[in-house]
Amino acid sequence: MNREPKSDFAASAQHLAELRLLHLADSALPIGSFAHSFGLESLVAAGMLTVSDLLNFMAGHLQEAGVLEAVGCREAFWLVGRDDQKFSAVGWIELNDRLSALKPARESRAASGALGRNFLQAAIALGDFPALCEAGDASLKSHSLIHHAAAFGLVSAVLGFDENRATLAYLHQMTAGLVSACQRLLPIGQNEATRILWNLKPVIAETSAFSATCTLQSVTSFTPLPDWGAMEHPALRTRLFIS
Repeated sequence: MNREPKSDFAASAQHLAELRLLHLADSALPIGSFAHSFGLESLVAAGMLTVSDLLNFMAGHLQEAGVLEAVGCREAFWLVGRDDQKFSAVGWIELNDRLSALKPARESRAASGALGRNFLQAAIALGDFPALCEAGDASLKSHSLIHHAAAFGLVSAVLGFDENRATLAYLHQMTAGLVSACQRLLPIGQNEATRILWNLKPVIAETSAFSATCTLQSVTSFTPLPDWGAMEHPALRTRLFIS
């Protein structure tokens, strides 16, 4: 039996925004995230990360690096998402440069920049978005990295997504990407990976909520093991990942 779609549902801006956010937050979005482990490959190779450690490791990573990423996402959102203020290219560059300074490992810093650049370019191709084009041009001229969290926050604001939903979505795709990397590095099946990601959802929610109380001037992130892993990554004899 055929049913006519309800016009109010089909035309709902909220539902359309939800669908677009799901699309852009998909960890399978072709921006290159599949090629990065952010130092996890080195930790596995050194025997410092095992299947039994993974849930606790990922929870701790969210509470440190996740908070930093979430704050970067929110502050990029605020560049256009509060009080209808005009996009500030200077603020955009300063935000990304500060994120660069807070990422001590070169490989992870470069990986974040590569994903951010690819994500912004993918979003620019979806429509006419002057603020996104201005951000891309400003970063190119200043030779500044475009970090993934910042790009996600900026795009979310321009497309009219809710700030909290966007931050949750970013953290979820970040976590899903790392769990996926571990599936290729460790003996983890689909069911176990699903269970781990499911059990991390409360930590994702807590991390997102906490990030709303921080700024990039106040946030701290202490991740010695992933940073060490990223710094050691170029020295691995064999590598599955770029970072």
